[in-house]
Amino acid sequence: MDDKISVSVIMPAYNAGAYIAQAIESVLCQKVSLELLVIDDCSADSTAEIVTRYTQQDERVILIRNTRNQGVAESRNIGIRRARGTYLAFLDADDWWQPGKLELQCRKLQETGLALCCTGRELMNADGSPKGKIISAPQVITYKMLLRTNSIACSSVVMRTEAAREFYMSHDELHEDYILWLNVLKKYGNACGIAEPMLKSRMSEGGKSRNKLKSARMHFGVYRLMGIGRIASCYYFLMYMFHGIRKYM
Repeated sequence: MDDKISVSVIMPAYNAGAYIAQAIESVLCQKVSLELLVIDDCSADSTAEIVTRYTQQDERVILIRNTRNQGVAESRNIGIRRARGTYLAFLDADDWWQPGKLELQCRKLQETGLALCCTGRELMNADGSPKGKIISAPQVITYKMLLRTNSIACSSVVMRTEAAREFYMSHDELHEDYILWLNVLKKYGNACGIAEPMLKSRMSEGGKSRNKLKSARMHFGVYRLMGIGRIASCYYFLMYMFHGIRKYM
């Protein structure tokens, strides 16, 4: 493996045997120096076997097997600690990328000097067919904009490794990725976005974002965790509800 790794891709996986090959293939076709860290969180299906076959074919693929189920936040943290790249990218095992995604984002981060870059996404059904909905990413995302609506999809993110290691992901019972983005923007300033839908985001049944009432409660919990007062939290919560309705219309 190349000693100089540009991007460490972190892919938590739990019972993802039906989808994970497509996710892995979309990583391996990227034209940057990378490693792919797949963290298997005690899957009971064929996930580990599929990933093992890839490790035998491509040294860039590394399988990490949790000895007990630790949840998505800690699984990502294991990847963050093991990463050797200048940048981190996150990809859920049921999502996939368009060719050229990482190259575009690495170039954008180098040009801007910012800590985090996201892209637009196309929403997909559980069977991989298009839902007919594309969500663009703003060119610039400020901390206050992010409080009003979480416009950053986890599987679209590339960020500086040292920034992620300052905060890691926490509070799996809330939106653990959203908390990380807020902490990073609060310290490092704006994030940048690429409008094009370089991410294909599968809307799996049972995901946190599919249960709108649960997701709303979790968002309010995030505001309080970030030290935002009750009145301001209510304001941002109303903004979140408004933007959430518009996003999925």
